[in-house]
Amino acid sequence: MTTGNQIQYFLHKEIDKKKWDACIANAPNGLIYGYSFYLDCMAKQWDAMVLNDYEAIMPLTWNRKYSFYYLYQPAFTASLGVFGKNIDQQLVKRFLDTIPIKFKLIEISLNAGNNFPAALHNYYPRRNYILNLNQPYEHLYKSYRESHKRNISKAVQLGCQVSKMISIDEIIRLNEEQLKHIDGTKPEDYPNFKKLFELLKSREQAKVYGVIDSKNKVLASSVFFFSHNRAYYIMVGNHPEGKTIGASHALIDAFIKDHAGHDLILDFEGSDIRNLAFFYGGFGATEEIFPALTINKLPWYIRFLKK
Repeated sequence: MTTGNQIQYFLHKEIDKKKWDACIANAPNGLIYGYSFYLDCMAKQWDAMVLNDYEAIMPLTWNRKYSFYYLYQPAFTASLGVFGKNIDQQLVKRFLDTIPIKFKLIEISLNAGNNFPAALHNYYPRRNYILNLNQPYEHLYKSYRESHKRNISKAVQLGCQVSKMISIDEIIRLNEEQLKHIDGTKPEDYPNFKKLFELLKSREQAKVYGVIDSKNKVLASSVFFFSHNRAYYIMVGNHPEGKTIGASHALIDAFIKDHAGHDLILDFEGSDIRNLAFFYGGFGATEEIFPALTINKLPWYIRFLKK
Protein backbone atom coordinates (compact mmCIF):
# COMPACT_ATOMS: atom_id res chain seq x y z
CA MET A 1 0.00 0.00 0.00
CA THR A 2 1.37 3.37 -0.93
CA THR A 3 1.41 6.11 1.69
CA GLY A 4 -0.03 9.59 1.58
CA ASN A 5 -3.49 10.97 0.96
CA GLN A 6 -4.21 8.74 -2.03
CA ILE A 7 -7.30 7.04 -3.39
CA GLN A 8 -6.48 3.83 -5.21
CA TYR A 9 -8.55 1.57 -7.43
CA PHE A 10 -8.40 -2.10 -6.41
CA LEU A 11 -9.65 -5.05 -8.37
CA HIS A 12 -11.79 -7.44 -6.33
CA LYS A 13 -8.96 -9.93 -5.85
CA GLU A 14 -6.73 -7.18 -4.43
CA ILE A 15 -9.12 -6.08 -1.67
CA ASP A 16 -8.14 -6.80 1.93
CA LYS A 17 -11.61 -7.80 3.12
CA LYS A 18 -10.65 -7.87 6.79
CA LYS A 19 -9.62 -4.20 6.62
CA TRP A 20 -12.58 -3.43 4.38
CA ASP A 21 -15.11 -4.83 6.83
CA ALA A 22 -13.37 -3.12 9.75
CA CYS A 23 -13.82 0.20 7.97
CA ILE A 24 -17.55 -0.48 7.43
CA ALA A 25 -18.00 -1.62 11.03
CA ASN A 26 -16.36 1.51 12.47
CA ALA A 27 -17.67 4.11 10.02
CA PRO A 28 -20.22 6.56 11.48
CA ASN A 29 -22.13 6.17 8.20
CA GLY A 30 -21.60 2.41 7.98
CA LEU A 31 -24.43 0.31 6.57
CA ILE A 32 -24.92 -3.42 6.22
CA TYR A 33 -24.86 -3.15 2.42
CA GLY A 34 -21.18 -2.16 2.48
CA TYR A 35 -19.81 -5.34 4.06
CA SER A 36 -17.80 -7.57 1.75
CA PHE A 37 -20.04 -10.60 2.38
CA TYR A 38 -23.12 -8.57 1.40
CA LEU A 39 -21.51 -7.37 -1.82
CA ASP A 40 -20.19 -10.85 -2.59
CA CYS A 41 -23.77 -12.15 -2.42
CA MET A 42 -25.68 -9.39 -4.18
CA ALA A 43 -23.31 -7.74 -6.68
CA LYS A 44 -22.55 -9.32 -10.03
CA GLN A 45 -18.99 -8.04 -9.69
CA TRP A 46 -17.43 -5.44 -7.46
CA ASP A 47 -14.12 -3.66 -7.21
CA ALA A 48 -13.14 -0.89 -4.83
CA MET A 49 -11.61 2.50 -4.29
CA VAL A 50 -9.64 2.88 -1.07
CA LEU A 51 -8.21 5.93 0.69
CA ASN A 52 -4.79 5.21 2.17
CA ASP A 53 -4.92 2.15 4.44
CA TYR A 54 -8.72 1.68 4.30
CA GLU A 55 -9.46 5.00 6.01
CA ALA A 56 -12.39 5.48 3.64
CA ILE A 57 -13.73 3.14 0.98
CA MET A 58 -16.19 3.02 -1.90
CA PRO A 59 -17.44 -0.19 -3.52
CA LEU A 60 -17.80 -0.17 -7.30
CA THR A 61 -20.56 -2.62 -8.17
CA TRP A 62 -20.23 -3.23 -11.87
CA ASN A 63 -21.28 -5.26 -14.82
CA ARG A 64 -20.50 -5.36 -18.52
CA LYS A 65 -22.81 -5.28 -21.51
CA TYR A 66 -21.45 -5.55 -25.01
CA SER A 67 -18.04 -3.91 -24.68
CA PHE A 68 -19.11 -1.34 -22.09
CA TYR A 69 -18.53 -1.39 -18.34
CA TYR A 70 -21.08 0.27 -16.07
CA LEU A 71 -21.79 0.80 -12.37
CA TYR A 72 -25.20 -0.19 -11.08
CA GLN A 73 -27.10 -0.58 -7.80
CA PRO A 74 -27.49 -4.26 -6.84
CA ALA A 75 -30.87 -5.63 -5.81
CA PHE A 76 -31.79 -5.29 -2.12
CA THR A 77 -28.95 -2.81 -1.68
CA ALA A 78 -30.46 0.59 -1.00
CA SER A 79 -27.32 2.67 -0.44
CA LEU A 80 -23.61 2.41 -1.04
CA GLY A 81 -21.19 5.26 -1.79
CA VAL A 82 -18.27 6.41 0.35
CA PHE A 83 -17.90 4.97 3.87
CA GLY A 84 -15.46 5.95 6.60
CA LYS A 85 -14.66 8.56 9.21
CA ASN A 86 -14.43 12.30 8.55
CA ILE A 87 -16.40 12.13 5.30
CA ASP A 88 -16.94 15.55 3.78
CA GLN A 89 -18.06 16.87 0.43
CA GLN A 90 -14.54 17.34 -0.86
CA LEU A 91 -13.60 13.73 -0.10
CA VAL A 92 -16.76 12.37 -1.72
CA LYS A 93 -16.02 14.43 -4.82
CA ARG A 94 -12.47 13.08 -4.91
CA PHE A 95 -13.77 9.52 -4.81
CA LEU A 96 -16.27 10.21 -7.60
CA ASP A 97 -13.62 11.94 -9.70
CA THR A 98 -11.36 8.91 -9.26
CA ILE A 99 -13.85 6.39 -10.66
CA PRO A 100 -12.01 4.74 -13.58
CA ILE A 101 -12.96 6.10 -16.98
CA LYS A 102 -13.74 2.61 -18.24
CA PHE A 103 -17.13 2.87 -16.49
CA LYS A 104 -19.13 4.73 -19.12
CA LEU A 105 -22.48 4.59 -17.35
CA ILE A 106 -22.96 5.21 -13.63
CA GLU A 107 -26.33 4.72 -11.96
CA ILE A 108 -25.78 4.31 -8.23
CA SER A 109 -27.14 5.44 -4.87
CA LEU A 110 -24.80 6.89 -2.28
CA ASN A 111 -25.62 7.07 1.44
CA ALA A 112 -27.04 9.74 3.72
CA GLY A 113 -23.54 10.47 5.01
CA ASN A 114 -22.58 11.56 1.48
CA ASN A 115 -25.40 14.10 1.23
CA PHE A 116 -24.21 17.72 1.19
CA PRO A 117 -26.02 21.00 0.41
CA ALA A 118 -23.75 21.99 -2.47
CA ALA A 119 -24.02 18.62 -4.18
CA LEU A 120 -22.67 17.92 -7.63
CA HIS A 121 -24.94 18.82 -10.52
CA ASN A 122 -25.50 15.15 -11.39
CA TYR A 123 -26.74 14.25 -7.91
CA TYR A 124 -30.43 13.92 -7.35
CA PRO A 125 -32.12 13.38 -3.97
CA ARG A 126 -33.81 10.16 -2.92
CA ARG A 127 -35.97 9.66 0.14
CA ASN A 128 -35.72 7.14 2.92
CA TYR A 129 -37.80 6.91 6.08
CA ILE A 130 -36.42 5.99 9.48
CA LEU A 131 -37.94 5.55 12.93
CA ASN A 132 -35.94 5.65 16.15
CA LEU A 133 -37.26 2.93 18.45
CA ASN A 134 -35.54 4.16 21.61
CA GLN A 135 -38.86 5.17 23.22
CA PRO A 136 -41.48 3.04 25.03
CA TYR A 137 -44.03 1.45 22.74
CA GLU A 138 -46.86 3.59 24.14
CA HIS A 139 -44.97 6.73 23.17
CA LEU A 140 -44.24 5.43 19.67
CA TYR A 141 -47.85 4.32 19.18
CA LYS A 142 -49.11 7.84 19.97
CA SER A 143 -47.22 9.07 16.89
CA TYR A 144 -49.07 6.69 14.55
CA ARG A 145 -51.46 8.23 12.07
CA GLU A 146 -55.08 7.56 13.11
CA SER A 147 -55.75 5.63 9.90
CA HIS A 148 -52.82 3.33 10.75
CA LYS A 149 -54.28 2.68 14.20
CA ARG A 150 -57.61 1.77 12.62
CA ASN A 151 -55.94 -0.61 10.17
CA ILE A 152 -54.07 -2.37 12.99
CA SER A 153 -57.32 -2.77 14.93
CA LYS A 154 -59.06 -4.06 11.81
CA ALA A 155 -56.45 -6.77 11.29
CA VAL A 156 -56.81 -7.90 14.91
CA GLN A 157 -60.62 -7.90 14.73
CA LEU A 158 -60.51 -10.06 11.61
CA GLY A 159 -58.46 -12.68 13.42
CA CYS A 160 -55.04 -11.95 11.94
CA GLN A 161 -52.09 -13.13 13.97
CA VAL A 162 -48.37 -12.36 13.92
CA SER A 163 -46.05 -15.27 13.10
CA LYS A 164 -42.26 -15.41 13.22
CA MET A 165 -42.13 -18.83 11.58
CA ILE A 166 -42.70 -17.80 7.96
CA SER A 167 -40.28 -19.54 5.61
CA ILE A 168 -37.84 -17.48 3.60
CA ASP A 169 -39.01 -19.32 0.50
CA GLU A 170 -42.56 -18.11 1.05
CA ILE A 171 -41.45 -14.51 1.54
CA ILE A 172 -39.33 -14.69 -1.61
CA ARG A 173 -42.24 -16.20 -3.57
CA LEU A 174 -44.57 -13.40 -2.52
CA ASN A 175 -41.97 -10.73 -3.18
CA GLU A 176 -41.19 -12.10 -6.63
CA GLU A 177 -44.90 -12.16 -7.44
CA GLN A 178 -45.24 -8.53 -6.30
CA LEU A 179 -42.26 -7.28 -8.30
CA LYS A 180 -42.60 -9.33 -11.48
CA HIS A 181 -43.84 -6.32 -13.45
CA ILE A 182 -41.28 -3.95 -11.96
CA ASP A 183 -37.95 -3.63 -13.74
CA GLY A 184 -34.84 -4.01 -11.63
CA THR A 185 -35.04 -7.27 -9.69
CA LYS A 186 -33.87 -10.28 -11.68
CA PRO A 187 -34.70 -13.98 -11.06
CA GLU A 188 -31.08 -14.70 -10.13
CA ASP A 189 -31.21 -12.09 -7.35
CA TYR A 190 -33.43 -14.31 -5.20
CA PRO A 191 -31.07 -17.28 -4.70
CA ASN A 192 -28.37 -14.74 -3.87
CA PHE A 193 -30.64 -13.07 -1.33
CA LYS A 194 -31.53 -16.41 0.24
CA LYS A 195 -27.83 -17.21 0.64
CA LEU A 196 -27.33 -13.82 2.29
CA PHE A 197 -30.32 -14.38 4.57
CA GLU A 198 -29.04 -17.78 5.72
CA LEU A 199 -25.63 -16.28 6.47
CA LEU A 200 -27.09 -13.43 8.53
CA LYS A 201 -29.55 -15.73 10.25
CA SER A 202 -26.64 -17.90 11.40
CA ARG A 203 -25.16 -14.73 12.92
CA GLU A 204 -28.47 -13.77 14.56
CA GLN A 205 -28.72 -10.72 12.31
CA ALA A 206 -31.88 -11.67 10.42
CA LYS A 207 -35.51 -12.14 11.46
CA VAL A 208 -38.75 -12.87 9.65
CA TYR A 209 -42.18 -11.53 10.53
CA GLY A 210 -45.50 -12.44 9.05
CA VAL A 211 -49.21 -11.86 9.50
CA ILE A 212 -51.48 -14.84 8.85
CA ASP A 213 -55.25 -15.24 8.70
CA SER A 214 -57.36 -17.89 10.46
CA LYS A 215 -56.50 -20.41 7.72
CA ASN A 216 -52.75 -19.80 8.09
CA LYS A 217 -52.55 -17.95 4.78
CA VAL A 218 -49.66 -15.49 4.76
CA LEU A 219 -51.12 -12.04 4.14
CA ALA A 220 -48.02 -9.96 4.88
CA SER A 221 -44.41 -10.92 5.48
CA SER A 222 -41.00 -9.36 5.74
CA VAL A 223 -37.32 -10.03 6.31
CA PHE A 224 -35.43 -7.71 8.64
CA PHE A 225 -31.63 -7.47 8.70
CA PHE A 226 -29.74 -6.01 11.66
CA SER A 227 -26.49 -4.06 11.66
CA HIS A 228 -25.13 -0.70 12.89
CA ASN A 229 -28.03 -0.32 15.36
CA ARG A 230 -30.40 -0.47 12.41
CA ALA A 231 -33.16 -2.88 11.50
CA TYR A 232 -33.52 -2.93 7.72
CA TYR A 233 -36.99 -3.64 6.30
CA ILE A 234 -35.18 -5.41 3.54
CA MET A 235 -37.67 -7.67 1.74
CA VAL A 236 -41.45 -7.55 1.76
CA GLY A 237 -43.80 -10.27 0.56
CA ASN A 238 -47.48 -9.37 0.67
CA HIS A 239 -50.57 -11.18 -0.57
CA PRO A 240 -53.18 -9.03 -2.36
CA GLU A 241 -55.85 -10.13 0.14
CA GLY A 242 -53.91 -8.53 2.97
CA LYS A 243 -53.92 -5.07 1.45
CA THR A 244 -57.42 -4.06 2.53
CA ILE A 245 -57.39 -5.53 6.04
CA GLY A 246 -54.32 -3.85 7.52
CA ALA A 247 -52.00 -6.86 7.47
CA SER A 248 -48.87 -4.84 6.68
CA HIS A 249 -49.80 -2.27 9.31
CA ALA A 250 -50.12 -5.05 11.89
CA LEU A 251 -46.75 -6.50 10.89
CA ILE A 252 -44.85 -3.24 11.33
CA ASP A 253 -46.69 -2.54 14.58
CA ALA A 254 -45.67 -5.96 15.93
CA PHE A 255 -42.02 -5.30 15.05
CA ILE A 256 -42.11 -1.88 16.69
CA LYS A 257 -43.75 -3.33 19.82
CA ASP A 258 -41.07 -6.05 20.08
CA HIS A 259 -38.16 -3.63 19.70
CA ALA A 260 -39.47 -0.48 21.40
CA GLY A 261 -37.10 0.96 23.97
CA HIS A 262 -34.01 -0.40 22.19
CA ASP A 263 -31.17 1.63 20.72
CA LEU A 264 -32.35 0.75 17.24
CA ILE A 265 -33.44 2.60 14.12
CA LEU A 266 -36.07 1.00 11.90
CA ASP A 267 -34.92 1.69 8.34
CA PHE A 268 -37.81 1.45 5.88
CA GLU A 269 -35.45 1.67 2.86
CA GLY A 270 -37.43 4.29 0.98
CA SER A 271 -39.46 5.49 -0.63
CA ASP A 272 -39.82 7.94 -3.51
CA ILE A 273 -43.22 6.36 -4.17
CA ARG A 274 -45.94 8.50 -2.61
CA ASN A 275 -48.11 5.66 -1.27
CA LEU A 276 -45.15 3.96 0.40
CA ALA A 277 -43.93 7.24 1.84
CA PHE A 278 -47.43 7.76 3.31
CA PHE A 279 -47.36 4.25 4.77
CA TYR A 280 -43.95 4.66 6.41
CA GLY A 281 -44.64 8.18 7.62
CA GLY A 282 -47.82 6.96 9.26
CA PHE A 283 -45.77 5.17 11.91
CA GLY A 284 -44.04 8.40 12.86
CA ALA A 285 -41.01 7.77 10.64
CA THR A 286 -39.04 10.80 9.51
CA GLU A 287 -37.51 11.53 6.13
CA GLU A 288 -33.83 10.87 5.48
CA ILE A 289 -32.41 12.19 2.21
CA PHE A 290 -29.62 10.36 0.41
CA PRO A 291 -28.10 11.18 -2.97
CA ALA A 292 -28.19 9.15 -6.15
CA LEU A 293 -25.83 9.66 -9.05
CA THR A 294 -26.25 9.29 -12.79
CA ILE A 295 -23.43 9.87 -15.25
CA ASN A 296 -23.79 8.74 -18.85
CA LYS A 297 -20.69 8.82 -21.03
CA LEU A 298 -21.86 6.18 -23.44
CA PRO A 299 -21.56 6.87 -27.16
CA TRP A 300 -24.69 8.54 -28.46
CA TYR A 301 -25.65 5.51 -30.52
CA ILE A 302 -25.89 3.18 -27.50
CA ARG A 303 -27.30 5.40 -24.74
CA PHE A 304 -30.30 3.14 -24.54
CA LEU A 305 -28.11 0.67 -22.63
CA LYS A 306 -29.84 -0.57 -19.50
CA LYS A 307 -29.05 -3.18 -16.91
